[in-house]
Amino acid sequence: MRSKFLVGGALAVLLLTTSAQAQNAPPAPRAVPAPIAPMNHPGEWRSSKLIGLSVYNMQNEKVGDINEMLIQPSGKVTGFVVGVGGFLGMGEHDVLLTLEQIKFVNQPVRTSNAPVTPNTTGSGTTPAPARAANERWYPDHAVVNGTKDQLKAMPQFKYNN
Repeated sequence: MRSKFLVGGALAVLLLTTSAQAQNAPPAPRAVPAPIAPMNHPGEWRSSKLIGLSVYNMQNEKVGDINEMLIQPSGKVTGFVVGVGGFLGMGEHDVLLTLEQIKFVNQPVRTSNAPVTPNTTGSGTTPAPARAANERWYPDHAVVNGTKDQLKAMPQFKYNN
């Protein structure tokens, strides 16, 4: 019985001295990361930022959101699936819009209750502030020519599993 305690005590002392030596060891040298060069791709958008993008009609009324992009194997975008109506995804009507039916806009949507301030250009409104550099990878919103009811009347887009 006594030998078990001696062996256990010796193991404990060995573990404690090993961990103490490891704590006092000098840290391994770290590799210095290479500087990251910013990539400049003007006019290109990130597809991940297009999913969920709000879609408005010509009267600045929100009609839906982009749910999906359809891309050919060659990489050409053939259309956008827009979810119209519904609440929190329930009862939403998906429609397929071609590139000719949807327009992407970089300027923020002007709401009907936004104050209009005169400017010196004669257009009667102050232009929207310039977007930050980190927001140029995607448009602010999309615009379609049609009402929510007209989009709901379009054939529903169905996914083939």
